[in-house]
Amino acid sequence: MRKADLPGRSVLWRAVGGQRRDVALGAVLGMGHQTGEALVPVLIGLAVERGVVDGDAGGLLLWLGVLAVVYVGLSFSFRFSARAGERASVTAAHRLRTQLVGRVLAPEGGAEDGRLPGELANTATEDAKRVGAVTMALIVGIAAATGLAVGAVVLLRISLVLGLLVLLGTPLLLWLVHLLSKPLERRSETEQERAARASGVAADLVAGLRVLKGIGAEPAAVARYRRISQESLTATLRAARAEAWQNGVVTILTGAFLALVALVGGRLTARGDISLGELVSSVALALFLIGPLSEFSWVNAQLAQGRASAARIAEVLGADRAVTPSGPSGSTVLRRVEGRLRLRGLSYGSLREVDIDITPGETVGVVTTDPADATALLRCLGRHADPESGAVALDGTELPALSLAEVRAAILVAEHDADLFEGTLLDNVTAAVGAHAAAPVTAAIAASGTDEVVRALPDGPDTAVTARGHSLSGGQRQRVALARALAADAPVLVLHEPTTAVDAVTEAGIAAGIRDVRGGRTTVLVTNSPALLAVTDRVVLIDGGRVTATGTHEHLVHDRAAYRTAVLT
Repeated sequence: MRKADLPGRSVLWRAVGGQRRDVALGAVLGMGHQTGEALVPVLIGLAVERGVVDGDAGGLLLWLGVLAVVYVGLSFSFRFSARAGERASVTAAHRLRTQLVGRVLAPEGGAEDGRLPGELANTATEDAKRVGAVTMALIVGIAAATGLAVGAVVLLRISLVLGLLVLLGTPLLLWLVHLLSKPLERRSETEQERAARASGVAADLVAGLRVLKGIGAEPAAVARYRRISQESLTATLRAARAEAWQNGVVTILTGAFLALVALVGGRLTARGDISLGELVSSVALALFLIGPLSEFSWVNAQLAQGRASAARIAEVLGADRAVTPSGPSGSTVLRRVEGRLRLRGLSYGSLREVDIDITPGETVGVVTTDPADATALLRCLGRHADPESGAVALDGTELPALSLAEVRAAILVAEHDADLFEGTLLDNVTAAVGAHAAAPVTAAIAASGTDEVVRALPDGPDTAVTARGHSLSGGQRQRVALARALAADAPVLVLHEPTTAVDAVTEAGIAAGIRDVRGGRTTVLVTNSPALLAVTDRVVLIDGGRVTATGTHEHLVHDRAAYRTAVLT
């Protein structure tokens, strides 16, 4: 057994174990159904024996009546077994989807690293569905095994030779079917990986469609998706060929086995070892065995696909967490957030030994000559990553000592590419505070320049916004996202390039609005915009991953060439 298989197997066991009641009910009813199916040939044989061989009309009617009762039982057992199996399958898939969404949205993050959003969506839908289907496969497999066992026992009572033939031949046949499922499992895993990748790329292309059209990159984007889609199609066809090849070979093996059973039964009847009624029962049982053996082929295919999908789900659920959350008993609670930030010897990514002190209520600008420095700083301030060395402290307490919920409530990091959500414009602005907070929301809308957006829209603040805000222009989206960040009224607000998509006049108005609405609260502007830097109390310059200068915007423009290059070009 490969170690890599263990997490996937654990996902499978948890999915099945969580639905053990429905699985057990479905299995019991399925066993009853298959037992009845196996007894039908026996009842037919008895009816033939009494009515045709013995000429007993009463006996014929009696066994036909028993046969009718059995068929009624078969109908009800099949119905409720299928219902229990479907309920188990759907519920298991739903719980897996819930776990996956919870892991992806967990405050400590990490599950989304290296995975496209569409890929994660595919894992939460198709892979979860395939793992959930394993519960139904187990029910069908148990029922099919029961049918084979009952059929073998009946054949043993009819003829020891026929019974031994079935008992010895069936395990061999099942072992061969298992071997045939291995190529399907490998190709199914590849198929799911390629399909998830294609879904992820498609989602990204749709999200950036306006940008692609603006730069004339549609042909390159189409070519990229065509290539990835073709790879997905090739993998799907390979998996389909493997499944068809498996089903075809299994059908041949099953048919050969049943032909052998029928041949042996016919020779025994010709020698007088079994009666005509027993021959009819034997041939009918041989035909009945086609069902359970065919179901084993389906079960093996479902298990193979389920194992492949479970491995992919396990990779997401078991992904390393970006930060380690503090335990409830080990975390410090801040009674009142003053907003004092201190970075000491901070090294993460491209940052090296960064020291910054920000006093409560101060507005500080941070200019970076390398965008990677800004990204690294934002991840550490929002505690989306822990520094490799050094620390970030809030009011004298290092962030890892606080719960993630408290850190995110105290320090709001608003990145420049923040998405909007489907709903109204006002819903997006009040997402963090609720519509009842009228004063902060009104002030935030005015400070961010969103009031101009509201006046330009047909329904004002109640105008519907499509998913990710694609019904708005880039500048409108940016102002609404800024209004949302300002309305949250966080003790510490970190804004990353909030005005890159607006004109110079609007930018100057927004800079003044941020200064006014954030008066008395700590604000960090990570930006290279002169208009925004001009309203800060001081600016910190990070060049080459290190703090190289601190001063007012005017002072640094005159005295630092690296600063002039960063903000004026």
